[in-house]
Amino acid sequence: MKVEYKMFLYLGIFFIPLGPIYYFWEHAYGGDDLVGFIALILTALLSLLIYFYLRVTARQFSDRPEDNPAGEIADHEGDYGFFTPYSWWPLWLGLSAAVIFLGLAVGWWIVIIGMGIGIVSICGWTFEHFKGEYAN
Repeated sequence: MKVEYKMFLYLGIFFIPLGPIYYFWEHAYGGDDLVGFIALILTALLSLLIYFYLRVTARQFSDRPEDNPAGEIADHEGDYGFFTPYSWWPLWLGLSAAVIFLGLAVGWWIVIIGMGIGIVSICGWTFEHFKGEYAN
C-alpha cells in the first residue's frame, strides 16, 4: 500500500498551503468567499485521514502481492467474497432515498413514507440470503 498512502500524503501536503493561498488571493481582490478556503482545508484533512488509515492498514498487511515489484497476478488468488447475482433490494433502497429527498423539497410527510420504504428495503437487503427460521 505504499503507493496508495503516499499519494494521499502528497495530496494532503499539497492542499494544506493551497487553502491559505486561496484565502489571501481571494481577499486581495475584494472577494469574501470563505467556502473555497474551508473546502480546501477539509480536502487536505480528509486526504490526511485516508493517508493515516492506509498507513495503519499497511502495517497490518505488509506482505501484499501488489507491493511486490516481481509479483504475478496469480499471487493474489483467493476468495473475494460472495456477491449477489441479482437483487431488487438496491432498487427499492434507491427509490426510498429519492422519496426522502422529494419529501425534503415538497413536504415532510413524504419523508416519513420514504423512511418506511427505506427501513423495509434495508431489512430485505440484509436478510436476503438468510437461511432457516429467518429466510425470506
